[in-house]
Amino acid sequence: MCSSPLSAVSRPMACRRTDDAAAAAAGLAAGGVWAFPTETFYGLGCRIMDAAAVQRVYQLKHRPVQRPLPVLAGSMDQLAAVVRLDEAPALLRERFWPGSLTILLPVLPQCRAALPPQVCGPDGKMAVRLTPHPAAARLACLAGMPLTCSSANLSGQPAARTADELAPALLQHLDAAHDGILVCGPLPQGGLPSTIVEPLGQRRLRLLRSGAVAPQQLAAAGFTLEDAPDRP
Repeated sequence: MCSSPLSAVSRPMACRRTDDAAAAAAGLAAGGVWAFPTETFYGLGCRIMDAAAVQRVYQLKHRPVQRPLPVLAGSMDQLAAVVRLDEAPALLRERFWPGSLTILLPVLPQCRAALPPQVCGPDGKMAVRLTPHPAAARLACLAGMPLTCSSANLSGQPAARTADELAPALLQHLDAAHDGILVCGPLPQGGLPSTIVEPLGQRRLRLLRSGAVAPQQLAAAGFTLEDAPDRP
């Protein structure tokens, strides 16, 4: 089942663009949804504890609601405030963060009630990464908490590497008052999205999505990979 699309009578309006991360962070604090560059592609996100904004991300992307949103942070302290970092092997964090490796980790019990279910899955885990992109990291730090960070595209459509590649069908529903596009820092590299893994203990990882960090890199670092079970 997909989330309900935005009203067909929504009026297109000029989408705000800025190179000012502080202005973008202010928009996020006011409940906005922003497109911003990451190390892989342009992401579309909001503050992780803003339930209404999280729902708008799903609506804007036409994303199936059963697919939780990945999360991006600007610092290790931001992640330590919401997930159990000790569940990820220290070597994994040291070798691949900051970087394009997303790790599925348990949410801290005291944070679960504040997080929308689209961010904290039914198993109480969140898919998180520490971004190496300076603009994305600064935006998350200025926003005061990690950000949801799904690719800034309509679900199933190609991801955007530049602001000019963002789909008009997505942009026309952004609210000029609080939403916008952050255009600063290096361009995303493109290629593959972040790799997603789940720690299983004793240097075992379940590979949930192949991506920018190749399985060979994880194996070379001493980790054993297991494929995710097939879903019905």
